[in-house]
Amino acid sequence: MDNLARLLKESWTLVEDDRARLTDHFYARVFLLDPALRHLFPVQMTGQGDRLLEAIIRAIHTVDDPESFAEFLRALGRDHRKYHVDDRHYATMGTALLDALRRIAGDGWNLEYDQAWREAYDAVAALMVAGAADDDGPPFWHAEVLTHKRYGPDTAVLTCQALQHPLRWQAGQYVSLEVPRHHPREWRNYSVANAPNDDNVLEFHVRSPGAGWVSGALVRRVLPGDLLRLAAPMGSMTLDRSSERDILCVAGGVGLAPIKALVEDLATFNRTRWVHVFYGARQAADLYGLDGLQELVAAHPWLSVTAACSDDPDFDGELGDIPEVVARYGPWTAHDCYVSGSARMVRSTLRVLAADEVPPPHIRYDTFGDL
Repeated sequence: MDNLARLLKESWTLVEDDRARLTDHFYARVFLLDPALRHLFPVQMTGQGDRLLEAIIRAIHTVDDPESFAEFLRALGRDHRKYHVDDRHYATMGTALLDALRRIAGDGWNLEYDQAWREAYDAVAALMVAGAADDDGPPFWHAEVLTHKRYGPDTAVLTCQALQHPLRWQAGQYVSLEVPRHHPREWRNYSVANAPNDDNVLEFHVRSPGAGWVSGALVRRVLPGDLLRLAAPMGSMTLDRSSERDILCVAGGVGLAPIKALVEDLATFNRTRWVHVFYGARQAADLYGLDGLQELVAAHPWLSVTAACSDDPDFDGELGDIPEVVARYGPWTAHDCYVSGSARMVRSTLRVLAADEVPPPHIRYDTFGDL
């Protein structure tokens, strides 16, 4: 396994700086080999390639950790049922992927790399097929939008109710979401912002400062009564209920969503663990969830919330980027730590936790890019 991981990572350096061409060639080959596959994908393919490459990179980086490798890929297989992918499609995509890697890598590619990728892809496909086969739930859930509230021009909080079938998730997980009325076959991942409940009601926090298709529709076009589609829950940023360590939660922007769900879940059973939530944004107006957090603080004496703004000198609270504020209050060595926000914010917070010598198994995180 060590040699396989080395070959995968080594060969990836030949193509990682040319991801756009790799993606274009992959999809061109897929649709040439099996034209019927085209209808499984959105009309506009923008962003589809990034998600493919993220999955490939994640597989490369976890192949030398068999437990994480298997868990991730089985979950990915369950998730891909929403695309109506079946067993025969994996062979087509494997052929296209190898062809794209050879073409983009050029003369640097060799037979050893080819065999390593073939072996790795066979393992990936087998685990994804097994994960899909083991799930007896539907490929996706239909959900009706119940409420929709805007916070400024680019942020919204909405709730929806999954219909027909129970949807079971854990606090801290995310689901893939489609807005079929506006952007059919376009899926994006969003963390569920509330703890599990018997009513099948899920809350989502969405920000769309630019022209993101799905996020833009969720913020500006979706109304109560509209129907969404939700795929199977994924993600491992969940609570370790066996731990007795206190908890640190760090949220930036709409990264508040999974942190809020974790706190709500803790409220159902926690009596002994102190929970410290740090919540940051640029301006005070962007702290859309602060009032709700303060209501939780009033109800639960084990909970504290520290808010911070990085670009609002008039804010009556902590000033600075949220990782800097977290560092001031440390060390956090003896805590279970949960971090959610932009990639830059998460990286900075992880550096703070590393400086505090927090053991990596005690850190779980989620990143939010431009969705």
